Amino acid sequence: MNLSRFLLIFLILISLLVYFFLTRVPSNKVTTTGELPKLYPYPVTIENPQKPAEISAKSAIIIDAKTGVALFEKDPDTRHLPASTTKLLTAIVAQERCDPQKVVKVERVVEEGTQMGLSEGDLVSVGNLLYGLLVASGNDAAFVLADSCSDSYIHFVASMNQKAKELGMKNSHFINPAGFDDPLQYSTARDLAKLAKVAVANLQIAKIVATRSIVVTDQLTTKTYYLENINKLLGEVEGLEGVKTGQTEGSLEILLTKTTRNSHTIITAVLGSDDRFSESKQLIEWVFANHRWVNPE
Repeated sequence: MNLSRFLLIFLILISLLVYFFLTRVPSNKVTTTGELPKLYPYPVTIENPQKPAEISAKSAIIIDAKTGVALFEKDPDTRHLPASTTKLLTAIVAQERCDPQKVVKVERVVEEGTQMGLSEGDLVSVGNLLYGLLVASGNDAAFVLADSCSDSYIHFVASMNQKAKELGMKNSHFINPAGFDDPLQYSTARDLAKLAKVAVANLQIAKIVATRSIVVTDQLTTKTYYLENINKLLGEVEGLEGVKTGQTEGSLEILLTKTTRNSHTIITAVLGSDDRFSESKQLIEWVFANHRWVNPE
């Protein structure tokens, strides 16, 4: 091999090496979009913090909504009957499968527990059914959405479990869309906090769960549904923006909340409580009084 040919091959190899290193993007430096991952302020405990009050709730957790950092825990992975907090998952699946403007005919009415006030034959939009589901906690609305926003009721419930799996709700299972007690219907405080976080990231759902009262009608405007939210903390606790209550004989009192102050948002899940409103309020105030948020360097 003559010298000129050797030099040519050498230069080609050098060019290939340079190209490789210039175009290679380390996976731990940037995201797939080529942008640096966004860093959020994270919560830290203040000096000499107060201890949180003792609560009757069997299970509870508080997380920072942006970072996922847990600020308080009490048996957060213990399985518990989820009651009507199930309806957040029902709303997410229904919205994915049905346009809010879609009008459905009520074919059956489940009359057990809290009601929106539906009757057989009513023509109601999916959007108004979502208000009935999440404001009035209507069990009737839950079953109508399950019947109407899937090929079948069974497929809808299967979609709920698939969605729960996608959300990382590892200790949850559902067999009905309303939250009726059943040994095969269970979740945990940690899983429900994840669910609440995803639910309020949806603008429509976030608006609905923050609604204290509203009047909606059927499609023909011949029937009126008066919907009242039983979440007593709406309008009482600074920055509280919903999310969902739950209560059955087996579950006792449950409350999921979202609270934002000074651009910092926390999600609270209190399960199996004797006084969900008082205990949730105490925990919310404790978090903001005993934590500060630090900007990452």
